[in-house]
Amino acid sequence: MKETSRRNLLKVAAAGSASAVLGLTVSREKSGGETVLAAGQGHSHRPISGPLSNATVNFGAWQTNPPFDRFTVPNPPPPNTRNHHGVTPNEVTIQAGGTVNFIIGGFHLILIYDNGSKPEDIDVRDSALIPGTLPPGFIGDTNHLIYRGPDPRPLSQDRVETVVFPKAGTYLVICGVRPHFVNDDMYGYVRVLP
Repeated sequence: MKETSRRNLLKVAAAGSASAVLGLTVSREKSGGETVLAAGQGHSHRPISGPLSNATVNFGAWQTNPPFDRFTVPNPPPPNTRNHHGVTPNEVTIQAGGTVNFIIGGFHLILIYDNGSKPEDIDVRDSALIPGTLPPGFIGDTNHLIYRGPDPRPLSQDRVETVVFPKAGTYLVICGVRPHFVNDDMYGYVRVLP
């Protein structure tokens, strides 16, 4: 067995201090059922399981009546006229720390507002739109906004965004494409239990 010298102990201590300062440590410690990263990442992880750990929401959908062939070549029908602007189900329930998978079908922008927000609280005036997004106009109201998805213009119209909800409450989820929210009532709720 190798003898531990004072010099080696000081090297280990210095390396550990430097790692902690740089946020490079990977040790974990358990505290009250939570696994806490010692790396100073600013968040913690708690194992979540069971029926309220995750929910799925369809955020838009493709219509089937009349039949719709998105594969048609060379002239597929314009998809913007064949999209259902709905949130299904309209409300889901998860536990705090759980996630919601938003399956996006079509040209949509997810905006999530904090606990207690209501549809009538959202500023949809022209002056509140994100500049350069007319038409159709993307809602830019950041009052109580806790999540905004990526700009849908360069993205595939079919994708998934998964969002975690760490705190209990009822969160408003809307489509940030103004006519979808204003004209089609494209919104729903995520209810998060403690």
